[in-house]
Amino acid sequence: MPAAAEIPAELAAALAATQAERGAFGARLHYAAEVGSTNDLASAAAERGEADGTAFVAGAQTAGRGRLGRIWFSPPDAGLYLSVIIRRASLAPWITLAGGVAVADGIRAATGLPVEIKWPNDIVAVGGAGFRARRKIAGILAEASSGPEGVSHVVLGIGINLRPSAFPPELAGRAGAIETELGRVADAGQLLAQVLAALNRTLADLAASGPPALVARWLALSPSAHGAPIEWDAGSEPLSGTTAGLAEDGALLARTPAGIRRIVSGEVRWR
Repeated sequence: MPAAAEIPAELAAALAATQAERGAFGARLHYAAEVGSTNDLASAAAERGEADGTAFVAGAQTAGRGRLGRIWFSPPDAGLYLSVIIRRASLAPWITLAGGVAVADGIRAATGLPVEIKWPNDIVAVGGAGFRARRKIAGILAEASSGPEGVSHVVLGIGINLRPSAFPPELAGRAGAIETELGRVADAGQLLAQVLAALNRTLADLAASGPPALVARWLALSPSAHGAPIEWDAGSEPLSGTTAGLAEDGALLARTPAGIRRIVSGEVRWR
């Protein structure tokens, strides 16, 4: 791991004030000014036996990544770049959905910004001109590691665009930042603490009540999961339809002329 740095004061203060709400999440937290990827650090630490809830936070990433092999733009002092080790094998199939709920709820609690979820793992600012105007401000990447007895742990990576930044051209029309949407400064410490607290609460609820309650909360945070026109790739040709909610296992459902289709992976494009 790169040389550890002292946890910034605003992060340390917020973490100290929310210890009970966070439980194991962030009880051990490693901070560095710049890393390649917090997910890589967390994965290596998990293989060494680091505990459930151990978190890695960086001020910048030089090799941050998102879904489908994409780069996650992670410039210095512009975002919250976080990865958490989760050792709860029975919950592993639901970590992506739970992570989306936790990040959306955490952002709402820390900033008041009414963000929404776009399947499977994008957190978007609502905007004022319909779904096309919505800008992605956070993303989640869950990476599972398996052993002889199944999944041994999941590393949940979270990238949140906090402050305005000069996004690359390919992102400029689609990405946004919390402070841009709010029109004011946001507290990075509160954001970190509330996301970790929401993750603790969401996974505890999932363990106690099962997936139906998680799916219901996810749907409440994702109006676009019903009635939104979409296109996705299935084999050699794209298919199109309108969203029709989630299946019991978290797959996105789409209504097409041929009936309801399940989408479990790949790229979904909102039209």
